[in-house]
Amino acid sequence: DLIRPDRAEKSAAVALRVARARTIQRERFERLGATPATTNAHCSPSVIEEIAMPDASGLSLLRDASEKLGFSARAYHRVLKVARTLADLEASETVGRIHLAEAISYRMSSERMAQAA
Repeated sequence: DLIRPDRAEKSAAVALRVARARTIQRERFERLGATPATTNAHCSPSVIEEIAMPDASGLSLLRDASEKLGFSARAYHRVLKVARTLADLEASETVGRIHLAEAISYRMSSERMAQAA
């Protein structure tokens, strides 16, 4: 709405959150000895399973979504990577249900767009 005050996060604030998330990821992979990965997007499935293990509620959501939407192993790991990144953007140590819900919604949106193309 054009008459409401702007509530969007400013570009500088977003850039700072992204830089912090990348630092979190780089330091995590250095601690784990998981080089050459420096971001969640580039880590192996076994590493993402270790660093993105969701809480019980999130795990339940992920299992349900995997079954209902027919996730392949690759899709499952991509959702975990996105959820871990969303948690990193919030500087959250754990991947929660909210992070997985958002990651799953992105997955569903991209599949709908691919079908429409």
